[in-house]
Amino acid sequence: QVQLVESGGGLVQAGGSLRLSCAASGRTFSMYAMGWFRQASGKEREFVAAITWSGSSTYYADSVKGRFTISRDNAKNTVYLQMNSLKPEDTAVYYCAARYGGSSSYSVYEYDYWGQGTQVTVSS
Repeated sequence: QVQLVESGGGLVQAGGSLRLSCAASGRTFSMYAMGWFRQASGKEREFVAAITWSGSSTYYADSVKGRFTISRDNAKNTVYLQMNSLKPEDTAVYYCAARYGGSSSYSVYEYDYWGQGTQVTVSS
């Protein structure tokens, strides 16, 4: 069992930055690939970024590539999402998710555990 708690969301102006954190419980954090997803009001949840268990490989949605960076610190059981050059269309609830086995996925259906989400609002 893994529990995930996101933090770091908030209100920011377009062009600004935020860093989201996701703290995981349990001693097996390094056995999980981690992902960030987002869900805007009235839309389906979509993939944002993912990272393998070791952190050696990362993956991004085209819409955030070059602006967002995912990273992890296995000693702290934490995964991060650094978001720069934010746009109003980045406004959404951001969720972190854990996938057992270490390999990443773009699909919401392949993650085993989810956090409660943190709201990110980007004003124009």
